[in-house]
Amino acid sequence: MNFYTQLIKKNSDPLVMGILNLTPDSFYDGGIYSKPVEILNRVTEMVKEGVDILDIGAFSSRPGASFISLKEEEKRLFPTLLKIRDLFPDLIISVDTYRHQIAEQSIKYGANIINDIYVEYDELKMFQIVQKYNTPYILMHMLGEPKNMQKNIQYIDFQHDIIDFFKNKIKLLNELQFEKIIIDPGFGFGKTLQQNYEMINMIPTIKELGYPVLAGVSRKSMISQGLEINTEDTLSGTIAANTICITKGAQIIRVHDVKEAKETIGIIKLVDNNKKTIK
Repeated sequence: MNFYTQLIKKNSDPLVMGILNLTPDSFYDGGIYSKPVEILNRVTEMVKEGVDILDIGAFSSRPGASFISLKEEEKRLFPTLLKIRDLFPDLIISVDTYRHQIAEQSIKYGANIINDIYVEYDELKMFQIVQKYNTPYILMHMLGEPKNMQKNIQYIDFQHDIIDFFKNKIKLLNELQFEKIIIDPGFGFGKTLQQNYEMINMIPTIKELGYPVLAGVSRKSMISQGLEINTEDTLSGTIAANTICITKGAQIIRVHDVKEAKETIGIIKLVDNNKKTIK
């Protein structure tokens, strides 16, 4: 049974996607994993902690981030991707990119999933690539682009606009006979603090579109601002938010802290497995 078939199986366990940022400027861990030994040690640690999917990103998508060249993204990403695939042949690897050229080469180098945060940058070509290789595709909503997404946030009707975005993109993918879609609501990508929390409550509605939902709230400003704390102090808030996202129906949580995420899912499963009808 392949990864996507398992994911959409009824009552399948939530999965943990561990974040590996190969960037000098990501909002939480930028620059930490810059040397090959540091990168491989971190991947090994996540594998030991039980990570289900490794998500590798070679460009920063934090608010205000600038574009990097195609060559720079290739330079950061491909040597690491090849090394990780060689060392961990069975690990499910997601590549976080919005460029169809990077996506196609990543698939050839062993990536199992394409995680596209900026769908409208390269829409048709990206859709054609994932259809060509039948590679699961994470479709994320973002208002604007990374460098301006948190400026002038305006929606006609927030919930309606989000759902319409996904309906329209899913329709285009389905017209290409492509179904291996994962929906990421895009927490922190062109949303106000209040809208991010409103979107957690939208997860059941988003699931009605018929595809698995990924929640990426880990360490984000929606937690630090909401609790009025520093980013480095957001672990417990992240755990709480992830717990709610899972209970609302998220099937993948994208995290910086794998061990804690796996334990969160473990406790949720214990509760679910010991439900008794109150008479």
